[in-house]
Amino acid sequence: MALEMRPEWRKFRYRGKTLEELMKMGLEELAELLPARQRRSLKRGFTPAQYKLLMKIRKVRRKLEEGKLKKPPVIKTHVRDMIILPEMVGLTIAVYNGKQFIPVRIVPEMIGHYLGEFSHTTKIVQHGEPGLKATKSSLHVASKG
Repeated sequence: MALEMRPEWRKFRYRGKTLEELMKMGLEELAELLPARQRRSLKRGFTPAQYKLLMKIRKVRRKLEEGKLKKPPVIKTHVRDMIILPEMVGLTIAVYNGKQFIPVRIVPEMIGHYLGEFSHTTKIVQHGEPGLKATKSSLHVASKG
């Protein structure tokens, strides 16, 4: 029994389209495949900040195809409301979370999501015991007695 390289059902698909098909699509065609909120956002057009980020991405992608870059650079951005498009796949984009830039490696499964979804702005709260890693006011908590 011969081993198959990769079964057809395991390849990445977004709404029935492969990554190569998505890359060849125009923005209008792609918008029709996306959920309503993302579709509306794309139909309204890009903001100047989103457009500037898209141009940076396209410039890096063009340089990679021409062979001028060996590996893609990390693109830093504050634009958290940018929808992840197929042309971003394979790049690393550092998204600002309000304090620092969080590097996000774009994979095909992220298409249609927002950049901000992968760079959380809040930390999980981990409370300590009163008096340990706490404020001065919590030192005077009545003891159980």
